[in-house]
Amino acid sequence: MKMLNELANVIYLGNKSKGFWDQERNVGELLMLITSELGEAMEAHRKGKFADVDVVTDLEVIFDKDTFENNVKDTFEDEVADALIRILDMCGGLAIDIEAHVNAKLKYNATRERLHGKNY
Repeated sequence: MKMLNELANVIYLGNKSKGFWDQERNVGELLMLITSELGEAMEAHRKGKFADVDVVTDLEVIFDKDTFENNVKDTFEDEVADALIRILDMCGGLAIDIEAHVNAKLKYNATRERLHGKNY
């Protein structure tokens, strides 16, 4: 997990270079943008829109925009990736040490009872 902060910084700097951090960001807006990506993921899942895993693997080697748009864009996996990118961008922009927080939360969750004491 030591790469989460590094990835957050790469994403943040990329978005900053595109003008998204020219002014201070509204945290509520950032959170709603994350939420909207999760809503888009739900809709893609409901419609059965999933990425072609073989194409995604090929795109890791040689990226092609048209191939991405035809086989990955707007799929469930793509929207989940968008949500994660937005979360990490927010962490980078707000200087949140997300690695420390994830590690602390995982340790805490390990101490909790099955289903955290709930029915589901």
